[in-house]
Order: sequence, then structure tokens, then C-alpha cells
Amino acid sequence: MRFVKTGLFNMGFYARYIFPRILDWSLGAPEFGKYRRRALEPACGETLEIGFGTGLNLPYYPEAVTKLTVIDSEDMLRERVQQRIADCPIPVTKMRLDAQGRLPFNDHTFDTAVSTLTLCSIGDTSAALAEIRRVLKPEGRFVFFEHGRSDDPRVARRQDRFNPIQKIIGVGCNMNRRIDELIEGAGFKITNLDRFLLPKTPRLLAEMYRGVASPQT
Repeated sequence: MRFVKTGLFNMGFYARYIFPRILDWSLGAPEFGKYRRRALEPACGETLEIGFGTGLNLPYYPEAVTKLTVIDSEDMLRERVQQRIADCPIPVTKMRLDAQGRLPFNDHTFDTAVSTLTLCSIGDTSAALAEIRRVLKPEGRFVFFEHGRSDDPRVARRQDRFNPIQKIIGVGCNMNRRIDELIEGAGFKITNLDRFLLPKTPRLLAEMYRGVASPQT
């Protein structure tokens, strides 16, 4: 769901100015915060967040996180993001980077990597997940909170049908990705996975994947 360059909307008014504000408003609702807090509970130590967006995770990181490096390929709502970083008690380093490319970090740098509502819109998820695996310590954790493909075949077929429209409206967001298979296919072992429906959300976008994975050696 984060803002990515895609097709006709990469320089469009909607993608650059309207869509980030829609996301910030809808995903920044107070009732959504409890889901962020629950998802981020396993994070600890030196942490990398990909798809930082507008910084909506910042208030929900646990005290066990000692340092936070956040990356995104876009620079959205700059003043709002700067204030959120200033308000965060954790030291935050923000970098404009694309997770699909080679990240400027040594192997086995981070204790935790975090992805929230991001894998849906990354073009090359295999490359991004491979980089996450590379920069995580062997005993590190990949914490994820994503929406994706339904286990109900009827809902999944509807997701496939409407996904081309969703990619336009959501500026690259896919509603039909099987998140657990993407993660496991990139060399991770999922150690915890919660599947649930997000309340008050259209079913096609409400299928949530929340969990923790560890890099396999």
C-alpha cells in the first residue's frame, strides 16, 4: 500500500499528492494503531523498516528497539514525517532507498527487519526479500504485517478479477499476493503467523498476514 512509481501515475497529481494523504488518513486511524502495536511487538535491537511511507509505525515500536533505520523509495509528506521522527523516542535514520536494489548495509547488520503493508506494492519482491535476508543477523527476525490473498477460493477469484483496477487506484498495490509463500520462497522460515480479517474493511483488502520469520541458513 505504500507509494511506488507505476505506469501512468508515476508523475501524476493523484499519485504524488492525493494518494499519500489518503493512505496517511486511512491507515493512520487510531483504531488501526492496535494492529500496528501487536505486529511490532517482536521487534528488538537495531531495526530496519522497509516501505516507511509516512512513518505511521513510529509510535508503536516497543522499547526493546534501540535504533531504527527506515527506508522508502519515495519522500512523502515531508514535514509531517519529520515531525513524527522528531517525536519518536528511538533514534531514527531515514534514507531514500529502493528495497529492490542493493542496500548499503553490511551482511548480518540488523536484529530485526520490518515490513508493514509494503510487500503488496514492491515490484520485485524476491529481490527485496533477498536483501532483507542478507542484512539480517542469522538469529534475526523478519516482522511482517501485510494484506494479501484470501484462503477462500471464491474471495481469491474476486481478488484476481479486481486486482488490475486495484493496482491503478492503489498506485501499484496488489490485493492477491500470497504473502506467506513469498516469504518462505525467499529463504525464510515462518515461526509465527496469524491470519485474520481486518474489521470494517472490504473483504478483498481485509485478508491480513501478521507474523515473524527467521532467515534459514
